Amino acid sequence: MAEKHYQHQARKRFGQNFLTDQNIIQKIVAAIAPKPSDNIVEIGPGMGALTEPVLKKIGKMHAIELDRDLIPLLNEKFSQQLTIHHADALSFDFGSLSQNGEKWRVIGNLPYNISTPLLFHLLGFRQHIIDMHFMLQKEVVERIVATPHQKDYGRLSIMMQYHCQTDALFMVPPGAFRPMPKVDSMIVRLRPFETPPYPVEDLVLFEAIVKQAFSQRRKTLANNLKPYFDKEQLIAAGLDPQARPENLTVKDYAYLAGCQFKKNLLK
Repeated sequence: MAEKHYQHQARKRFGQNFLTDQNIIQKIVAAIAPKPSDNIVEIGPGMGALTEPVLKKIGKMHAIELDRDLIPLLNEKFSQQLTIHHADALSFDFGSLSQNGEKWRVIGNLPYNISTPLLFHLLGFRQHIIDMHFMLQKEVVERIVATPHQKDYGRLSIMMQYHCQTDALFMVPPGAFRPMPKVDSMIVRLRPFETPPYPVEDLVLFEAIVKQAFSQRRKTLANNLKPYFDKEQLIAAGLDPQARPENLTVKDYAYLAGCQFKKNLLK
């Protein structure tokens, strides 16, 4: 029976750019290395460019798709193999997939307009996730893996590296998509830590300190962290009050969160 050729107009409001380059698709599948025992959920399967080769390796998987017009196409193409959740990944409860304590591998070509908030949303379900392989805008991946003293290093770098092992894998050129995006893309691998290398007592406090530190990048640590620390306290913590927020390591921010936590206990 001849294979059907599906047509679907990519929608700007969903940030849709469909992957069409078979060599790149195979390279992504090789990086994911799916096994039949894996529980995999794909965010935004689109027309199934990545779904199809992954399903050939594992037989069944889940997908989260917001565009209702794509769902009949996906259902017809993959019949009983694909469980589709018609939902917005930004508000989807990924914990609901782990009915019996299963851990999941998450993959996807993420819409660039929501990639950063979606990454933060997924961190909230990290205890259910083995790893994540995403196609993202190159600049976002560079921010995720950036190290101190680099211009790309900031809140996203610190929060992702606190929770995950982060690895930039390879570039994907605009020509690999239909329609062609105006930006370069990159594949990133994120592996949530069982226990973070620098555990903090109060994660909300840690996040607040990191956010406050980068509230004005050009200002010094002493200026930005005034709500939490004075200059003497920063010096006592072994830090230069005149340093910029991008000069501190993840470990430094974890240490500051611990200092503030102890101060709060003494109040």
